[in-house]
Amino acid sequence: MIDQFSLLDWSVFLVYGLILLVTGYIFNRKSNSTKDYFLGGNTMPIWVVGISVLATSQSAATFLGGPDQGYRGDLTYLATNIAGFIAALFVAIFLLPRFYALKVYTVYELLDQRFGPNAKYQAGMIYLSGRLFASGARLYMAAIAVAMILFGNFEASSVIISILIIAGIGFAYTMYGGIRSVIYSDAIQCLVYISAALLVLGYLYNSIPVDFATIIQALQTPAPGEASKLTFIDFSLDFSSAGVFGFWSIITGFVLLNIAAFGLDQDVTQRMLTCKDSKSATKALVSSIIMGIPVVLIFVCIGLLLFIYYQRPDIMSQAGLSAPVPEFGGQTVTIFMYYVLTDLPNGIKAIITIGIIAAALSTLNSGLNSMSSVAIQDIYRGLIHKNKDLSEKKLITAGRVSMGVVAIALSGMAALCYYWQQYTDMPLLAFALSVMVFSYSGLLGIYFTALFSKRGSPLSIILALVVGFLTPVLMQPYIQSIYLPEHLQFDLGFTWQLVIGTFLSLAVCLSGKANQAPAHSEKGSFA
Repeated sequence: MIDQFSLLDWSVFLVYGLILLVTGYIFNRKSNSTKDYFLGGNTMPIWVVGISVLATSQSAATFLGGPDQGYRGDLTYLATNIAGFIAALFVAIFLLPRFYALKVYTVYELLDQRFGPNAKYQAGMIYLSGRLFASGARLYMAAIAVAMILFGNFEASSVIISILIIAGIGFAYTMYGGIRSVIYSDAIQCLVYISAALLVLGYLYNSIPVDFATIIQALQTPAPGEASKLTFIDFSLDFSSAGVFGFWSIITGFVLLNIAAFGLDQDVTQRMLTCKDSKSATKALVSSIIMGIPVVLIFVCIGLLLFIYYQRPDIMSQAGLSAPVPEFGGQTVTIFMYYVLTDLPNGIKAIITIGIIAAALSTLNSGLNSMSSVAIQDIYRGLIHKNKDLSEKKLITAGRVSMGVVAIALSGMAALCYYWQQYTDMPLLAFALSVMVFSYSGLLGIYFTALFSKRGSPLSIILALVVGFLTPVLMQPYIQSIYLPEHLQFDLGFTWQLVIGTFLSLAVCLSGKANQAPAHSEKGSFA
C-alpha cells in the first residue's frame, strides 16, 4: 500500500522549494540581448555546460526509465555509450566548428548558408515537431512520479494534473533569465537527482539480506532458461523492439541517434554553443558522455536490485520470519516510484521524490528554452518578420511569450503520451528514445547532404523532411493496423526505423539538382 507523506517529508519539500526560489532569483538575472538570453554570451564554463548536457540528455527519462530497464532487462543500455563517443567525434569534426564559424543562434542556420532560408525554416519546424514529441514524453514520465506522490495512483486524471503542475513550475523558473539560468539550474538539479539515486541504491542494497556475491549470482541466473541480467553487449541480430540495445543496433541506429541528439537537436546543441569556441564545446560534450556512464549505471543497478527485491522471494525470505517478503502490486512502468512510496522510510522518501522532480525540471527547462530559441530566431525573426529590424527587447519578450506557448503544447503532448505508452507497453527508456526518431530521420538526411555533397534543392529538402518523418510513423504498430492486414504487420525496433528513415531521406535529398549557392548573410560562408 502507498503511504501518505509525513510531516518530515513535507518539511523536506519545503526546504527544496525555498532552494528553488533562492537559486531562481540568483540565476535568473535579466538578459539585455538575444545573445545573452539564448547563448549565455558565449561565456559559460566548460564544466557547467558538460553537466547541463548530461542533465538534458538523461533527466527524468533516466530516473524512471533506468530502473525500469534494469528491472525488465539487463545492462545492454550502457553499451550505447560506444555510439555516444563515435557520434561525439563526428559532431566535433564536422558540425561544431561550422556552427561557431557562422556564429549561429540555432543549428538550423547552417542550412540557411547551404540551401537558403527556406531550408532553415523547414528544418526548424521539423525540429519543433520532433522536440514536442521528445520533451512531451519526458514530461509525461516525470508526471508519473508526481501523480503517485500527490494522488497515490497512475490514473489519467492524476497524471494530467501533475503534468500541468510541472509545466507551470518549469515555465516560471525558466522564462526570465534565459539559457544561463537553465544551465546553472541544470547543474544543481543534476546534483540533487544523482545524490537521491545514490541514497536509494544504498538503502535498497542494504535491504537485500544476502552478500554481494549472492546478488551477482542471482542476476546471472535470474530464472531457468533466462539470459543473464548482467549482459553488457549482446551480439545477436534482433531487428525487433526487444533488440534495440543490441550491438549491431548500437553501432548503426544509436550512432545516428546520437549524432542527431548532439549536433542537430537544438535542445542539446544550444548548451554547447554557449561555450567560448568549438574546442571548449567538444570538451563539454565528451565530459558529459564520460560522466553519464556511472550515472546511468546507478539507475540501471537500482532496477536490477528491484528485480531481486520483488521477483526473488527465495532470497528476500532469508531476512527472517519477522520480515514480510516484498510484493509488487503496481504496473511495471511505476516500479521505481512504487518502491519509493511503499518501502522507503519517511525523510528519505521525500529526498528521492525531490530528485525525481529535479530531473523533471531539468528536462522541461531545456525543452522550453531550446524550442523558444528556434521559434524566435528561425521562425518569428526570419520568416514572420523577414527583413525587419526588431529590437533586442522585443525579441526577448517574444521569446518569453513563446515559452508559454511551448509549455502549453508540451503539456498536451505529455497527456497524449500517457495513452500512447500504455498502448505500446514499451519500457520507459525505449519509449523516450523512440519518439525522437520522427524528427531525426529527415534532419540527418538533409545534413548529410549538406556536409558531404553539393546536391540538394528546395523541393528535395522539403520532400526529404516529409519522408524522414513519415517513414517511422508508418512503422508504428498502431498505424500499421490501419493499412496492413494482421499477418503482414511487423515489429521493427526504433533504431532500425531511424536507419531506414535516414537512408530514404538522404536518397530523396540527393535527388535534387545542385543549385547556385544562396546569398549568405554577414555571418560568413558555409565552407
